[in-house]
Amino acid sequence: MSAFLTSWLETIRPRVRETTWVSYEIAVQRITRQIGAVQLQTLTPLQVESLYATLLERGGAGGRSLAPKTVRNCHIVLRRALADAERLGLVTRNPAAAAKAVSAPRAEQRTWTAEEIQRFFEAVAGERLSIAFVLLATTGMRRGEVLGLRWEDVDFDARALSIVQTLTTVSNRLHIGPPKTGKSRRRVSVDSVTLEALKEHRTRQLEERLAAADVWSNEGDLVFADELGGPVHPDRFSRSFDRIVRDAELPRIRLHDLRHSYATLALKAGVHPKVVSERLGHSTIAITLDLYSHVAQGLDADAAELVAARIYGRAR
Repeated sequence: MSAFLTSWLETIRPRVRETTWVSYEIAVQRITRQIGAVQLQTLTPLQVESLYATLLERGGAGGRSLAPKTVRNCHIVLRRALADAERLGLVTRNPAAAAKAVSAPRAEQRTWTAEEIQRFFEAVAGERLSIAFVLLATTGMRRGEVLGLRWEDVDFDARALSIVQTLTTVSNRLHIGPPKTGKSRRRVSVDSVTLEALKEHRTRQLEERLAAADVWSNEGDLVFADELGGPVHPDRFSRSFDRIVRDAELPRIRLHDLRHSYATLALKAGVHPKVVSERLGHSTIAITLDLYSHVAQGLDADAAELVAARIYGRAR
């Protein structure tokens, strides 16, 4: 198994994002530590299920347990690798496809109301990168998409942003690459208030550039950079968010939950799910409806009243 999985990793490297490949590599390391000596052709579904049980119990560093979501990711990688092995005729069937995958409960979504977002905007107003947080809350963009934004991607006349790259970390190194999926490469409209804040941010950045002079190093023309023009580390950005939320005594949410808050507010405001899905960069509208099914239930009740009011001639 070990030799096959190592070879398989190299063959798929040109076809996946670097961040994806690194996550696959970590999963393969966890898998091979447990069943690396097993011959590829003799692997059974029972052995695969036993692997998952072992990973759950002691698959982490130092023999610590792994979270169900992490083990499920190992299942996804192993199933994909063995599917390729089956396609190439190396095995007669894919034992991971027949094995029962680990169930990973979805992380609880915590979102802010419009009033809480307004409080957050007040709290973040004095921050150097305040507009970066505002963009997250008003567009539903991902953290890496905001931090990877370039000035050439900002169309002030059309009031829109082009999302063509993201800033992430790969093995603790900053990495600029393409968006998460093909659908993630998109154009997002921006409201007029946020756009004006972006213009003010550009003016402040130009002032910083003049002050830094020769040590300014923003070669990537990033909208959000540190004091010397370098990229903003995503982890540092998230820690700043946590600090602001704590100091403002707001309900604790993750930075990524600003994206969920935007989507929830948009759907409740009556924005069509297809539009919300495209703004978020989801692959399909089904993903959006599944993630925000709790909102859809409320919209269903509203729809019942709205149509009934038309039928019975009532005004709402």
